[in-house]
Amino acid sequence: MQVLRTPEERFEGLEDYPFDPHYTEIDDTEGGRLRIHHVDEGPRGAAPVLLMHGEPTWSYLYRHMIPVFAGAGHRVVAPDLVGFGKSDKPAARDDYTYARHVAWMSDWLTRTDLRDITLLCQDWGGLIGLRLWAAFPDRFARVVVANTALPTGDQPMSEGFRSWRAYSQDAPEFRAGRIVHGGTVSKLTEAEVAAYDAPFPDESYKAGARVFPLLVPDSPDNPESAANRAAWEVLKTLPTPVLTLFGAEDKVLGGADATFQRLCPGAKGQPHAVLPDAGHFLQEDVGSELARRTLDFIARTE
Repeated sequence: MQVLRTPEERFEGLEDYPFDPHYTEIDDTEGGRLRIHHVDEGPRGAAPVLLMHGEPTWSYLYRHMIPVFAGAGHRVVAPDLVGFGKSDKPAARDDYTYARHVAWMSDWLTRTDLRDITLLCQDWGGLIGLRLWAAFPDRFARVVVANTALPTGDQPMSEGFRSWRAYSQDAPEFRAGRIVHGGTVSKLTEAEVAAYDAPFPDESYKAGARVFPLLVPDSPDNPESAANRAAWEVLKTLPTPVLTLFGAEDKVLGGADATFQRLCPGAKGQPHAVLPDAGHFLQEDVGSELARRTLDFIARTE
């Protein structure tokens, strides 16, 4: 497996991202090693808030929320998925599968040995993070589901998702910063757009970002549809408290919150919300409110 690593100077001087890097080596599933980066702020002895990003972002997405959680006394851990941020980037599209992403992050989770976790997951952070919850339920204290899903391919994909998938494959240049800009209501500054582009010096670094939309289970016989159905069978039995916080202007995953509210026992009676003036990347639009509601959720379910 050929692996690319973004030069560190690409990340120098990013506004509002002063966090020290932390790295964990994992098995690449082919006998080699991959390096996964994560932010780790706040007191190490505190129960962790695990912030999982999706496509095509990285831990920079949570830069305004990390200090809020750390300031409230929580340990805050925000990894970069393989292929994103400061984590290693396998060079070939075929290196990336849904099953491998779950295996890579499962290895990372057990090596970092996080327990009593509050998971906040969005986009692919949910497709992977919710599988971690199903695989290691004893490690998770509560879950905040934000603009994500755990699809089995048994229901048709939204028009918004089909349009996004077509764009991701047809666009001559995959511009991560402009994609995030387009998925927000408040919009980004040019410096913020550049920060989302920083992990990708050129197109050769974008194999993981390009292939992600094709890995979403979109039919009942997709290779990972059965695995996600099995995960749902676990999640439907767990009493873990679940809170859904979705952006009202999310054109891709709007309405997916109802599935979690219906199927997760721990979602019953929780103060779920659809947040106005928030798009798909609600961390950018309403990050402070998302953090506040998560802190309230932690306090209420401790």
